[in-house]
Amino acid sequence: MINKNIKLFLFFISIGFSIFQFTEGLIGNGIMYLLISLLILFLFFKNEFLLLAFFQLRKQNLDGANKWLNKIKNPSTALVKKQQGYYNYLKGLIVSQTNMNEAEKYFKIAIDFGLNMDHDLAMAKLNLAGIAFTKRRKLEAQKLLQEAQRLDKNGMLTDQIKMMKNQMKRSHIPNQHFGSNRMRRR
Repeated sequence: MINKNIKLFLFFISIGFSIFQFTEGLIGNGIMYLLISLLILFLFFKNEFLLLAFFQLRKQNLDGANKWLNKIKNPSTALVKKQQGYYNYLKGLIVSQTNMNEAEKYFKIAIDFGLNMDHDLAMAKLNLAGIAFTKRRKLEAQKLLQEAQRLDKNGMLTDQIKMMKNQMKRSHIPNQHFGSNRMRRR
């Protein structure tokens, strides 16, 4: 993986070489170097390993997605802020299959870094609501579920939100304050 600063340096070098080619009258070469510089700029904002992990996740291959994510050695220096959010979001989706405590940590970090698309943020909050509900934190789960419903403008998660609301209605978990794991005495 190429560091983000090296990608930026390569972008400026290729854009400069493209301008040089245009001034020398070599229009074809200038266009080629311009396209290369745009590709480098694209990969600066969209990390290649994150794109490959999304592709694997879309094919329901969690092991393949995790393999690509593990190739990112130091996400804090190799990725820009939004990419770090998506890195943690993907890690949370993968880890949620086995370890809910760790998945909760990843989803919270992803929300803190921010996600570009509202439906991704809604999905992260929906997952956090499910985790909070299983940990018997019903008020927190309801709050997160409302935020997910507000963010789901296209209705992509309507069925999942409705299903979670029905599960919450059927459960006999008392409303608890945020972070409280103690049951109320009756």
